Amino acid sequence: MPTFDTRDPTQAQFWTERFDQRFTPWDRGGVPQALQDFVAAAARPHVTLIPGCGTGYEVAFLSEAGWDVTAIDFSPAAVSAAQAALGPWASRVVEADFFTYVPPRPVDLIYERAFLCALPRAKWPDIARRWAELLPAGGLLAGFFYFDNAPKGPPFGGEPEQVRALLEPDFVQIDDRAVTDSIPVFAGKERWQVWRRR
Repeated sequence: MPTFDTRDPTQAQFWTERFDQRFTPWDRGGVPQALQDFVAAAARPHVTLIPGCGTGYEVAFLSEAGWDVTAIDFSPAAVSAAQAALGPWASRVVEADFFTYVPPRPVDLIYERAFLCALPRAKWPDIARRWAELLPAGGLLAGFFYFDNAPKGPPFGGEPEQVRALLEPDFVQIDDRAVTDSIPVFAGKERWQVWRRR
């Protein structure tokens, strides 16, 4: 088991240490089935932002499907890992802080994949506020939400009611389903959800 100096997941160094030591238990090594189904059913490609992209397998998948996607991470090591893995799509990964990042063009989809649960619950209102700021009316927030009330993390989970209270001022839920191919760290505790910006 590796040892780490940084214990605060709100700091880029926390994640950089873990990528540098190849300790990434949240990395599934591929694209989840629910996202594949979502893309297959979409009426059109979306201009997509992926916050906290990690290794970024979804970047290649969405790009190859013809979607305009930008992925960001504030850890230089995560960005380097993603760029190394993505080949021709490497330039779509940018080192940036989600809370201050301004996309080069308006987005109409934000893909949530272990970004919310990577940060302490005290940061969740800021994340939800920024999601709402970045998406226009009708824009979509789609991805995986982790439900668990364990006091420590990451991953930091919440109760379904807590996530609804966080999102319902600005979003309407339009899909919610069980996930059947979770990796062990998320197994039995995550759901695929889609929320539409009011």
